[in-house]
Amino acid sequence: MTFQEIQELIRLLNKSNLAEFKMEEGDFKLSIRTALYRDVKTTQVVSAPLPIAAPVVASSPAAPAASTAASQPAEASMSAEKSSDAAAKPAQPASGQGYKEIKSPMVGTFYRSANPEKPSYVEIGQKVKKGDIVCIIEAMKLFNEIESEVSGTIVKVLVDNALPVEYDQPLFLVEPD
Repeated sequence: MTFQEIQELIRLLNKSNLAEFKMEEGDFKLSIRTALYRDVKTTQVVSAPLPIAAPVVASSPAAPAASTAASQPAEASMSAEKSSDAAAKPAQPASGQGYKEIKSPMVGTFYRSANPEKPSYVEIGQKVKKGDIVCIIEAMKLFNEIESEVSGTIVKVLVDNALPVEYDQPLFLVEPD
């Protein structure tokens, strides 16, 4: 598939009411998704060949993320590269043995506030109680409020705003009370 054909697919998707388009041809995969946020329609394109078996070094957790990023073709979008960078962040700081994680209960797009004009639900250093809303995850055009499962102080936000998250991915580090 040529670059012009991919651009035409994106144009058609933006004009239609479709939210997602997937295509697989041999070892070429194409997935295009649109997300509605901030009253602006944005498009994310991720295109990559099937994964190639590569040696994994157990002592270096960053090595698999680096080899994955290197195997993506040049036309991969910036949002795909940002999500690789976010996945490569360490789950906890070096001194974070006593911290609890607030994890994503679903796959979707992470947002720190209800809309761009409103402040974030939580900030670093803020106290949260069990049941407090800490963020929103958009999945299939539904905005799901994510509640804290632990009481304590937010120590670190592990995901950048408007980036995709996976199921069970750590979102925040909390120092329990």
